[in-house]
Amino acid sequence: MLTFFRELYDGDTRRAHRFRYALLTFDIVTIAFVIVTSFFTHTFTVEVIDAVFGVLILADFVIRFLLERQKRRYFLRFATWADVVAIVSFLAPITGEGFGFLRVLRTLRLLHTYQLSARLRQDFRYFREHEDVILATVNLAVFLFIMTGLIYALQYGRNPQILNYADALYFTVTTLTTTGFGDITLEGTSGHLLSVAVMIVGITLFLRLATALFRPPKVRHTCPTCGLKLHDPDAVHCKHCGETIRIETEGL
Repeated sequence: MLTFFRELYDGDTRRAHRFRYALLTFDIVTIAFVIVTSFFTHTFTVEVIDAVFGVLILADFVIRFLLERQKRRYFLRFATWADVVAIVSFLAPITGEGFGFLRVLRTLRLLHTYQLSARLRQDFRYFREHEDVILATVNLAVFLFIMTGLIYALQYGRNPQILNYADALYFTVTTLTTTGFGDITLEGTSGHLLSVAVMIVGITLFLRLATALFRPPKVRHTCPTCGLKLHDPDAVHCKHCGETIRIETEGL
């Protein structure tokens, strides 16, 4: 059985690639579910769906743990604890609504999408040509999801200005872009610290995305002599060492 799952999670077959794309789709669906259900009161049906998601995530977590060759190091990874938070967040309603707010931290699960970058680069020409922009966008989106989830979790119910996920997202974006309308402010010490984190980290990721968008286009090709990876699309020689390079093109 472990051999079967190892092929799905680590293999290079078409079935394994489809399975990992399915995991990515599952992650996106669960994140959308978290956002949509923040706009209305949680019913028994929502809690049942929460539990189903939690069981599926738990099964994925257990399988990854069993496949891990260095199990001690498995629990030293940030992504592992993000999974633990995600599992608790979806199974929390079973033990009581006191822990229900943790479900919004399911956004941390987006970190697993980075494992697909190599395959996306191979499968999609658009990803290869715009990888830096796409990854910078994903980094910014992950940060937005995480910070918005934390703001919603810590401020909802105690801050009358935060009524749903959209309010928390609105605050995060206006703070990140330094617009700062001032119509929503975070309360308490934790709220002030979150505001500082959004301003410092968010603007850094935002500038990284802007840099990726507006700098001259580059192609990835490792120079055999000095190891430089990014070159001009029509480069014949490496700018660092002068080595002749042969960049594969599609003739367009």
